[in-house]
Amino acid sequence: MRRKIVTFGELMLRLAPEGYERFVQAEKYGATYGGGEANVAVSLANYGFNAVFVTKLPDHEIGQGGINALRKFGVDTSYIVRGGQRIGIYFLEKGASQRPSKVIYDRADSSIYSAEKGDFNWKKIFEKAQWFHFTGITPALNDNVAGICLDACREAKKAGATISCDLNYRKKLWSREKAGQVMGELCKYVDVCIANEEDAADVFGIHAAHTDVTAGEVDRKSYKQVADQLMERFGFQKIAITLRESLSANDNLWSAMLYDGKEYYFSRKYNMHIVDRVGGGDSFGGGLIAACLNNYDPYRTIEFAAAASCLKHSIEGDFNMVSFEEVERLAGGDASGRVRR
Repeated sequence: MRRKIVTFGELMLRLAPEGYERFVQAEKYGATYGGGEANVAVSLANYGFNAVFVTKLPDHEIGQGGINALRKFGVDTSYIVRGGQRIGIYFLEKGASQRPSKVIYDRADSSIYSAEKGDFNWKKIFEKAQWFHFTGITPALNDNVAGICLDACREAKKAGATISCDLNYRKKLWSREKAGQVMGELCKYVDVCIANEEDAADVFGIHAAHTDVTAGEVDRKSYKQVADQLMERFGFQKIAITLRESLSANDNLWSAMLYDGKEYYFSRKYNMHIVDRVGGGDSFGGGLIAACLNNYDPYRTIEFAAAASCLKHSIEGDFNMVSFEEVERLAGGDASGRVRR
């Protein structure tokens, strides 16, 4: 039987101008679907797991299009609730060189925004589930959705599932103070915490010394202290931190750290030329979960997760459309990019 992983969050419609056009010059937009937890589910389905995505979507063709996009990759959509008036939208303008990418949200009053606790039978959803994943984006929508996240965490614990959370702070959705309060309560249930070089500071006020992300300066060793403080506060089993050194919108150095409460493990560093960076953190989360469920040792775990995310940066759209074998190949050191015949 395939191992069951449940993810919960908002599926959104992504509208993006062609290529590197700016919003003000775009005359047409490409439409795809994505969202933090949905992106993780797609990664895990591609790796052969029984990935279950839970959300609420409108009962019309646009909502159905989102479900079909997930089903295409083998994600279990049977627990998606239908109702509400609309799907959330985000507009993406891809950055280039020293011009950063830009996101504009149009997600107020979406179906998941109006979801109620009675919409989800978590006891049934978590039957035989081994893992539950959510991000800080979902409870940021409103207090009611945050309460639904809390209910899900409690039921996942009762079911014996491991819980992971990507802190994923979004300043356009809530304040740092509010994020700290809500995520502080949710993290009491979390076993595996995922963060980037900014999240710990934004959500919990835990800063890495000698680091300036706007200047592309990341001191890898200082994140040991960040992990120490997170571990001390919440008692996580594992903490994974992605380390992005932004040279420009197109070129980043990418690596990651894993801390298990005893030792710190760093992945190799990738010099990436970016096609699309949206979903990069989610693909890291999917890789980390897959490696943990496969009982990889810590070194292999963080290498697999970092490699999965590195590959995602080469793919258009939110979803990481790569196979388990492709990630293993890169994690094993084959980073040449040579044609495979």
